[in-house]
Amino acid sequence: MKKFISGNEAVVEGALIAGCTFYAGYPITPSSEIASHLSVRLPQIGGKFIQMEDEIGSLAACIGASLCGHKVMTATSGPGLSLMLENVGMAIMAEVPCVIVDVQRGGPSTGLATKVGQGDMQQVRWGSHGGYPIIAMTPSTIEEVVKFTIEAFNLAEIYRVPVFVMTDKVIAQLREDVDLDSLQNYPITNRKIAGSSEEFLPYRAETVTDVPAMSPFGGPHLVRASSTTHDQHGRPTSDPEKIAFKNERLFRKIQDNSDSICQYQSDLMPEAEALVVSFGISARSSLQAVAEARAAGKKVNFLKLLTFWPFPDKAVQDAARGVKKVIVPELNWGQAAVEVERVLGSQIDVIRINKTNGLIIQPEEILEKL
Repeated sequence: MKKFISGNEAVVEGALIAGCTFYAGYPITPSSEIASHLSVRLPQIGGKFIQMEDEIGSLAACIGASLCGHKVMTATSGPGLSLMLENVGMAIMAEVPCVIVDVQRGGPSTGLATKVGQGDMQQVRWGSHGGYPIIAMTPSTIEEVVKFTIEAFNLAEIYRVPVFVMTDKVIAQLREDVDLDSLQNYPITNRKIAGSSEEFLPYRAETVTDVPAMSPFGGPHLVRASSTTHDQHGRPTSDPEKIAFKNERLFRKIQDNSDSICQYQSDLMPEAEALVVSFGISARSSLQAVAEARAAGKKVNFLKLLTFWPFPDKAVQDAARGVKKVIVPELNWGQAAVEVERVLGSQIDVIRINKTNGLIIQPEEILEKL
């Protein structure tokens, strides 16, 4: 059965399908409908909903609940995300699975509370000090919001890392038909749990790409979780060899698996002269612009990013092969464009289309550059 739902409602549906049993958050436009819907839906399935005093406490509560064995989620927008960043670092260091939905709006500061933006893409990657990788999904349709919310939970459980679902004000409040029945059997992944009788180390790892098994607080094992650089027992360490191993593992468990993590949609033509790379709400305008350009006889490739972090370097390289220019439309000052420029170097002209006034980019603006 199809339902006519919004992007924020789609986040709720995806979280429930994935097995979310705990939500902590603080109301902030334009993400608040996620909290209001979950405040009703979670208690109906025996889950827990709690409104915290702020976004700092929200992610802290999620970290605690995840360590107790729950699948957890919070949702916010730009100013709230800024407050969460210290605990994003905590989740990275302590390797705590959690999902964070960022419904982007215009910034900086309080910015445009009821207008669209895409200005948080670099912040989620680099906002927590140390520069360790995370995973960020960028759906552009309401069905994709459901699917990639589920995927976010799966990836958080597999890699023990915070995973972001990056929507925006327009996607959050846009409504489309979604066949939710067809998504009820979407593959679900749960974290690896240590056996009750085996010897347990909270951060046991043999290689720098290993992801340790977990054991819930209150379970059969002694469990430590620390925001300080620690050894495999979870105890703080100043041993350079153990520090290097821990830090390399935090990095490589994501980067070495980037090919399997990254998702994208490419529509490539032989002998294309231009490429459009986009994500989120801007990808919808880009798709229309590419269709109109092709109808006018132009040969244009299109690449829609569904995973923004890790950035899909190889997909960009493949889509740009042979083209003369790459156009990157986005509602910020070039946060995707700088990654495209890094990947392609100076051999291809990268043209930026940027807008930060709370309005979306229109297909005509992209066509003009094509």
